[in-house]
Amino acid sequence: MHALTDDTFAEGIRDGAVLVEFTASWCPPCRMIEPVLAELDDELADVRFAKIDTDANPRTARDRGVMGMPTLQLYRDGELVAQLVGARPKQQLMSWLEPHL
Repeated sequence: MHALTDDTFAEGIRDGAVLVEFTASWCPPCRMIEPVLAELDDELADVRFAKIDTDANPRTARDRGVMGMPTLQLYRDGELVAQLVGARPKQQLMSWLEPHL
């Protein structure tokens, strides 16, 4: 999973489908969802997976309206197409992602 920052966010979501996890080191649900996202990263060749630490990069979290964590935002060519707040099991994440891919 590629790490994004306030400075690299716009470039990181610019091309193709990119799923961004807004996360923080203190967030237990964020730690719970990490292995699930790693599995999906291995399985879904058409989606790039990235994460951004909201404590270290508050500007992007603020600008993107992130209020809770983990927040998953799916971008296609730089445009937000879907958002999900909270950790979910793998099957629920797949069901959420599939209509947008």
